[in-house]
Amino acid sequence: MNRYLVALLCGALATGAMAQEQTRIRGNVLSFDGKQLIVKASAGKETTVLVTGKTSISYPQVLKLSDLKPGTYIGSGAMPGPDGKLVAREVHVFPDSQRGTGDGSRPWSSVSGGTMTNGGVAQSVKSVSGQELTVQYQGGEKKILVPDGTPVVTRLPGDPSLLVRGSYVVVLAQGTEGSWVARSIQATSKDGVKPD
Repeated sequence: MNRYLVALLCGALATGAMAQEQTRIRGNVLSFDGKQLIVKASAGKETTVLVTGKTSISYPQVLKLSDLKPGTYIGSGAMPGPDGKLVAREVHVFPDSQRGTGDGSRPWSSVSGGTMTNGGVAQSVKSVSGQELTVQYQGGEKKILVPDGTPVVTRLPGDPSLLVRGSYVVVLAQGTEGSWVARSIQATSKDGVKPD
């Protein structure tokens, strides 16, 4: 094989690898046959995703505010309150196996002006309207007020039995349009708690 053909082949392989992208697919399960998952978004679009043995499946479990104790590793989307303090919109508790995930504080892409802070709870103090958490991460810390009624959830390992018709799912998929492969799926729990 001459050098020109080798270079052409390498270029084609590189282009194919670069064409791979990630996407999040949100919607309700239309059908699942053990391999192909068909999801219908609220806008009506149907997307087919391949589920493999490497696809992780999980579901949310609701926790209490009192479960946020020192040492708990969390991620919290928050907005500045009237006094400038961060007020949590949601809190996700990571299992120990995912401690360190996304460590730090950064703009929250879902909400203009919001922040997403991932770190360990260093201190939890009861306040008039909830709990004030000191969240530490590499290079800093933030104080976040978690008002009573703020959603506090964790993810537990699930299985394909959760992928029933009508169940709401959030799929992280990789590939290209028309050939998505699911890397992870968050599904509605059997007691009706939906992923976000």
